[in-house]
Amino acid sequence: MGYVWASPSPCSGLESDQVRYFRAGSGGLAVVANRADLRSCYLTNPSGYSMKGASASSTIQAAFSYCVQQVRNYDYHHYLCNIELPPNMWKAAFAIRAFNVETARAMDIASDPRVGLMRLLWWQEAIDKIFANKTIEHPTAQALASVVSEHKISKGWMKRSVEARINDARREVTDMPETIEELERYAEDTVSTLLYTTLQAGGIRSTAADHAASHIGKASGLLLLLRSLPYHANRNRQFPYIPKDLAANHNLLDTQGGRSEIRMDSPEGLCDVVFDMASVANAHLEKARQLAGTVPAEALPVLLPAVPAQVILDSLSRVQFNVFDPRMARGILGIPPLWFQLKLKWHSWRGKY
Repeated sequence: MGYVWASPSPCSGLESDQVRYFRAGSGGLAVVANRADLRSCYLTNPSGYSMKGASASSTIQAAFSYCVQQVRNYDYHHYLCNIELPPNMWKAAFAIRAFNVETARAMDIASDPRVGLMRLLWWQEAIDKIFANKTIEHPTAQALASVVSEHKISKGWMKRSVEARINDARREVTDMPETIEELERYAEDTVSTLLYTTLQAGGIRSTAADHAASHIGKASGLLLLLRSLPYHANRNRQFPYIPKDLAANHNLLDTQGGRSEIRMDSPEGLCDVVFDMASVANAHLEKARQLAGTVPAEALPVLLPAVPAQVILDSLSRVQFNVFDPRMARGILGIPPLWFQLKLKWHSWRGKY
């Protein structure tokens, strides 16, 4: 079958050489004049972060430098989104995104699922310690503690994010979500919460911005789950993030042997399910954009993650929603890196998301 929805107008414009970014210095944050200087953002020892004999300020500088590098290495499209934020939000945004990197990768980098779960439980306890003003010897936790001490950030949002990942980690790989709504809640808990806390860190209090962030987070979360399907299929021979109701609608649900599994011998059916899930994500993006007129200007840069979400949708559409198409793994989210950066810069310059 064919899959069609309206695509946004292609962007144009030039990416400025004067990309604002930050690096740690004796006076705190400094502006980096051009993209070549980004390499010097990091301290000389970002991964070996032992702070014996170091001053408090150098400890925090190293912690934020570590956060920047983690986001750059493992969440590059959101690294580029963070660059577009105003200077007063850089520290908080990178600390929050680095926290997400730590929790999102916990299960993937662990050779034993129990070790991955222990990492997540450690982060659950770490959040309690951060808000209790207790010292933690971990750079991301140190950066978060600094942000929490300076801004009014909800502990509930951060706990909710970790707890959602803990519940997901405790789920058997063969346990499938019953409905798409379950995945929307998971996306809300793990992705929308990042946007909520970033808005809070920027001192932005807006119901419209929160509603838009909710929809953008749900869209982004669903689409990132779709992008992860090939990884899980190769690792576990399972599709843990396809809901039973959609699988049954497209004859993909195999209930033999007393448990439900996704049939892996129907590429067309899988594309149909991916299209259905992508359509839900697309609807969330449309709802978020309908709120744009009521969102305060200072919140617009925080909502730029809608751009990479749209890029994933467009990339899926080009490959007829075949998540296994190798073109999905090219460049940034399936498009050339420069084109992605131009899209992001264009939206940022126009105050759109």
